[in-house]
Amino acid sequence: MMNHEITSLVGRHKTRRRLGRGPGSGVGKTSGRGHKGQRSTAGSNQSILNEGGQMPLFRRLPKRGFNNANFTKRFAIVNISQLERFEEGARVDAELLTKAGIIRNASLPVKVLGNGDLTRKLTVVADKFSRSAEQKISSLGGTIELVS
Repeated sequence: MMNHEITSLVGRHKTRRRLGRGPGSGVGKTSGRGHKGQRSTAGSNQSILNEGGQMPLFRRLPKRGFNNANFTKRFAIVNISQLERFEEGARVDAELLTKAGIIRNASLPVKVLGNGDLTRKLTVVADKFSRSAEQKISSLGGTIELVS
């Protein structure tokens, strides 16, 4: 018999605790919350990380091991459709892209992606190109220059 073939309803649902139903229920009066205190009233919510002034556990423990965020390579992303604003035969590089306001930081490596359409012959200078971007630029007679 497989797990998904079990059809019995016995033990499937746990009965919920009925709070505040008298002293005989075991959870009457204060409903298992004790007397006074921060978490005693309805609507009280507190972060699990808060330890009331004590240094939290995640800050007490040493940080060890590999973290891939230290080695991520960030790119300034440019889509083919954004290159449409430049005139025919223009040489599009990181400096021209920052002047046009397409990328913010000229010091970041530029990657050209093939999203959108291009109708002009351009010389595009960038650090990386997607395969579709290369095909779209070269199909119009444009040239690709890699910076390295």
